Amino acid sequence: MRKHLSPRADARRAAHRRGGQTVRVSWSHTVLLFAAGILGGLTGSIAGLASVATYPALLLTGLPPVTANVTNTAALVFTGVGSVWGSRPELKGQGRLLLRTLPFAAVGGVAGAALLLTTPAEGFERAVPVLLGFAAMAILLPVRPPRDGNADGGPRVATRLLQGGAVLAICIYGGYFGAAAGVLLLALFLRMGHETLAHANAIKNVVLGISNGVAALVFAVLAPVQWTAAVTLGLGCLVGGRLGPVVVRHAPDRPLRIAIGLAGIALAVKLGFDAYR
Repeated sequence: MRKHLSPRADARRAAHRRGGQTVRVSWSHTVLLFAAGILGGLTGSIAGLASVATYPALLLTGLPPVTANVTNTAALVFTGVGSVWGSRPELKGQGRLLLRTLPFAAVGGVAGAALLLTTPAEGFERAVPVLLGFAAMAILLPVRPPRDGNADGGPRVATRLLQGGAVLAICIYGGYFGAAAGVLLLALFLRMGHETLAHANAIKNVVLGISNGVAALVFAVLAPVQWTAAVTLGLGCLVGGRLGPVVVRHAPDRPLRIAIGLAGIALAVKLGFDAYR
């Protein structure tokens, strides 16, 4: 059987095991989960790669893959809270963009979660390495100011619809599969004209937080979330998520962008190896 590429790839089967089996979390596992949460919150709020740290930690505590998948989704809600909290300075003046973007994110998260609970995940498992590779390259490429706009400097209606459609598609993918959706969003917002990584990252944190939050609500009702592990991991994610935007704010923009892009390419290669071997 092929390895699972995403912390949500098995949640469809979890819907048939709603009761689940409660797994006791020891003190050593508590420390492990909290530390992994901090690392996941940092990487998630900076580059959208939280699950690289959090999902393996849940498996190490003895949770079966299905339960670890849905528990990870619930825990990452805390990353969204912490990252939005830490991104407040960069979010000033971005209210209009958020108002027209968040509905697409919410609908996408619900749609992705619904698809995951009713359809196989093999299609996205094979598509994600290519998508992630393109997103990583988009982050590495220089950003040019957008030329399309109205007299007041805002994007045209057609451009807004295209941007909203892109957010919707990424958030459906995120709710359905969940592997590095934040990297895709970060690349999108950089291409939309957010010339500084900090501002693009702040918008990404809000959109990804909403999308992941609504997907987690669906899984909380339909799948066996282990809440003790989720809260322990989530508290670490809250701390890491709060610190991540501070790192982005003060780190040199170009070197950090290169580091995120290279990390995305490395993950794309790893996922591609798992998917196509």
